[in-house]
Amino acid sequence: MRAVAQRVSEAKVVVDGKTVGAVTGPGLCVLVGVTHDDTEEKAAALARKLWTLRILPDEQSCSDIGGPLLVISQFTLYGDARKGRRPTWNAAAPGRVAEPLVDEVVAQLRKLGATVETGVFGADMKVSLTNDGPFTVVLEV
Repeated sequence: MRAVAQRVSEAKVVVDGKTVGAVTGPGLCVLVGVTHDDTEEKAAALARKLWTLRILPDEQSCSDIGGPLLVISQFTLYGDARKGRRPTWNAAAPGRVAEPLVDEVVAQLRKLGATVETGVFGADMKVSLTNDGPFTVVLEV
């Protein structure tokens, strides 16, 4: 699994003109991509990493201050544009594999005590955020 975690003061996802998920920080906006060999164990490991990642102000984590997370599926994190100008998506898991694993990341975060908002899997989402810092970290598990 691959994730891009951004420290935010606010973030939201809009689908068809309606806000479906929003957080007010400090917290994290997290884009999550799934590849073919990912598992529920990797989803749980990613959730633990995100919950305890010390990138909030004063080197705190969401678990330290109860910071919210906005988790958004993002298959394009596995795009490969090394050849040519058009990315390939071969490394991205198909939706039937990816959706339950993104859901598992969310479920594991909530099990840890996190407040989690989400986007809508497979939807045309409009994401807006205020990156605080800016501070962005790429994670792989």
